[in-house]
Amino acid sequence: MAISNHILGYPRIGKKRELKKACELYWANKADQRTLLDVAREVRVQNWLTQKEIGIDLIPVNDFSLYDQVLDMTLLLGVVPERYKPLLERLSLLDLYFAMARGYQKDDFDVIAMEMTKWFDTNYHYIVPEFIKDQTFRILSTKVFDEFLEAKQLGINAKPVLIGPISYLLLGKEKQEGFRRIDLAEALLPVYIQVLQRLRALGAEWVQVDEPYLVLDLTEEERQIFREVYAELHRQVPELKLILATYFEGYGDNLDTAVNLPVQVLHVDLVRCSNQLDDILYHSALDNKILSLGVVDGRNIWKSDFRQSLEWIEKAVNALGRERVWIAPSCSLLHTPYDLDLEQQLNPEIKQWLAFSKQKLSEVVILSRLAQGEDTPELRAAVEENAQAHQNRRTSVLIHNPQVKERLQNIRESDFERKSPFAVRQKIQKERFKLPLFPTTTIGSFPQTNEVRQLRARLKKGELTQAQYEAEIEKAIVDTILQQERLGLDVLVHGEFERNDMVEYFGELLEGFAFTENGWVQSYGSRCVKPPIIFGDVARTQELSVRWSRFAQSKTQKLMKGMLTGPITILQWSFVRNDQPRKDTAFQIALAIRDEVLALEAAGIKVIQIDEPAIREGLPLRRKDWEDYLDWAVKAFRLASSGVRDETQIHTHMCYSEFNDIIEHIARMDADVITIETSRSEMELLEAFVDFKYPNEIGPGVYDIHSPRIPRTEEMVRLLRKASEVLPVENIWVNPDCGLKTRRWEEVIPALQNMVEAARQLRREVEAGKGVVAPH
Repeated sequence: MAISNHILGYPRIGKKRELKKACELYWANKADQRTLLDVAREVRVQNWLTQKEIGIDLIPVNDFSLYDQVLDMTLLLGVVPERYKPLLERLSLLDLYFAMARGYQKDDFDVIAMEMTKWFDTNYHYIVPEFIKDQTFRILSTKVFDEFLEAKQLGINAKPVLIGPISYLLLGKEKQEGFRRIDLAEALLPVYIQVLQRLRALGAEWVQVDEPYLVLDLTEEERQIFREVYAELHRQVPELKLILATYFEGYGDNLDTAVNLPVQVLHVDLVRCSNQLDDILYHSALDNKILSLGVVDGRNIWKSDFRQSLEWIEKAVNALGRERVWIAPSCSLLHTPYDLDLEQQLNPEIKQWLAFSKQKLSEVVILSRLAQGEDTPELRAAVEENAQAHQNRRTSVLIHNPQVKERLQNIRESDFERKSPFAVRQKIQKERFKLPLFPTTTIGSFPQTNEVRQLRARLKKGELTQAQYEAEIEKAIVDTILQQERLGLDVLVHGEFERNDMVEYFGELLEGFAFTENGWVQSYGSRCVKPPIIFGDVARTQELSVRWSRFAQSKTQKLMKGMLTGPITILQWSFVRNDQPRKDTAFQIALAIRDEVLALEAAGIKVIQIDEPAIREGLPLRRKDWEDYLDWAVKAFRLASSGVRDETQIHTHMCYSEFNDIIEHIARMDADVITIETSRSEMELLEAFVDFKYPNEIGPGVYDIHSPRIPRTEEMVRLLRKASEVLPVENIWVNPDCGLKTRRWEEVIPALQNMVEAARQLRREVEAGKGVVAPH
């Protein structure tokens, strides 16, 4: 059949999070494997049928995943880390897969999970492949083959989706010294060829190969490996048509490499990088390749601007002809919610500006029909409706707040600076707080039990009054404070039971935000988030957290942290307006958080944590663009945090980030204490802080909260010894990697008991003169 459109991937959690719920029941031993796989099939099939009914010509398979598409690729290629190999004989392949993602602790086996990190500049997390010097590859999982056959039997015009061989290697990590993972291409290639040959034998005509690393900074050696690998793929499977997919940026200086690869289709993300279109269209090596135009935004929820999209399409059609132009979203629709039609409570004016994944399918089909020269009353009406929605948005009174714009213009340089340097503040704070060496704390949230979630649901349904709801939240806070005091933690938190999500909660209390009922997107595994929509100018018109922090502090003599989400994380984890620079929106949020920080301080809160786990994921993909982003991102944090007195201690938290190349900017944030994720990496991430001689206090995480396993005291002691060998002991805090919201109390209590005991043991060692105290 003739092809004029396709998509790169589709959400897989189910439109009502059916897959999330099925996975969690299976992990809790409340559902068997067959039940889980039946739910998975239902979600998969519904995705395919939805795309087919709307008019998508070429439908992706293997974009579906029970946990993560990179982990799927790892299992397909048999890249099972050595510590899991004993489980190959003990567990089913499905249970091995989940063990690699989540860790495994049962009977005599205790295996930590694989590392997890952000997927480029998104809030999606992938499981990092682990490679050793003599890495072997073999086909282990049949998932991609099974799902292709399943789709084929349903009459779906299917294209399997694979992560490309080079990007797969570069997404991973060397777990031994003495080699580079890119050098494994020679060993990987024969197995990758076997995968393609098997797909071709099953009847696949097209295969989408995702090589997002082609939009990143590459060495000439890496480009040459791309050329050699794809030349060999073409030689070995010449009859298979490859769609080379990149996204999130333009090819840049990798354009010559990409255009010269022996593939049939090049996909380009025009939403993120429209200025690459001319360079590609008139490149001498484009030959007879088809160009897939990513003109529908796969990362955001705003309606496409058909006027702009059609300009790009017309330019491509004029240069190449209609038969060589396909229409597509910019990237996988994984990053957008399922269906706008499920939203019944959105302001109708705002709703008309939006498109979720299902609506984006329709946009792709409409634009592809227009690209093919169709002209019908139905299409003309769709174009007119699109134009009217955009005109309404440009002139809407909902968007603009003159007071916010004026305050933004009046920011002074002094607003970005603390009153005294860190060394002065540290001395004041140590004298004021009198904390022990290796002070213990948690990152903020405690388990959100079903009972806590039901409180919010009952409040929304009117089954509880606001007063009854708040009384129940107060009980949960008091119980958690008592639990922390029994555990012996030094700096406490209130548990965040009033919060549905660390971004959504604050957005609901700020002006300029809108919220959905079912706008869920996958963050990792079964973890789903419902990002707010920043549609207008942001302002704080009421207290955000003071009421709960004040109450919590009144119930304990110990220090109680005020807990806030930072401006960059709120920005990154929201669907952000695209009608003004992101910097302006970030500074608007920072001013709102600044007001809340000062209100917490006035309420007697002496320690205030402003979480910024998303600082790194906001980095542009090209290093040349980093400095501008980091400059305003750091300024946004400082704008939020710098109004307080010297004796008020500012904490920040970052998780799942590599810090080496941005450590100078992290230091410029000037938080008194930073807590980071380090447990899965065995403190590797700490090296950046050591090499830089990071001057402020730091809490390297010793408890991996993304895994259900309970770390032993001796594990945490070993990690803390590593830290104390390279950092001044008076600067080290002891804490989990992240918040405890997703864990169960029966996991959290023993893990924190072990953590507190580990801190006490290190304290005793140092006081007895056994600990290694790093020089300043």
